[in-house]
Amino acid sequence: MPAPRERGARTADALAMLATPAIDVWVATASTAGAPYLVPVSLAWVEERVVIAVERTSRTARNLGAGGVARLAIGPTRDVVMIDAVLERAVDVEDEASLGEAYTAQADWDPRNSSGYVFLVLRPVRVQAWREVDEMQGRTLMRDGTWLTMTNTRETR
Repeated sequence: MPAPRERGARTADALAMLATPAIDVWVATASTAGAPYLVPVSLAWVEERVVIAVERTSRTARNLGAGGVARLAIGPTRDVVMIDAVLERAVDVEDEASLGEAYTAQADWDPRNSSGYVFLVLRPVRVQAWREVDEMQGRTLMRDGTWLTMTNTRETR
């Protein structure tokens, strides 16, 4: 088993994973009544934001519109990046050409060719990454929307 990564290496690895072409993300949201919902979708990492494309009337879009928060998981269980994010904005896929171009450049499909889709732009507020139990301590890479840069920052959650 490789040695635990320092925070800088974990951050670089997490950012590389987020920029991977055709990568998928699990998106967890909840209704205002608290009913959880989990769905896999393609993502793009655009200007330090997670961008996903979903049908405007989907449960994910409705939950994010009402509650404004999501939890995202990328990667396998032994090399995971977890992101707590807030909805920054929803954009019809036809309305912002540069966002559509950035999304389709990374994702494996173009939602602009389908009717009724919206881009959901999610701002990370907490990012965590770990591979094995020996990386659980120090797994938080971003807190309150700010990347942590000190390798000796104490983090227990």
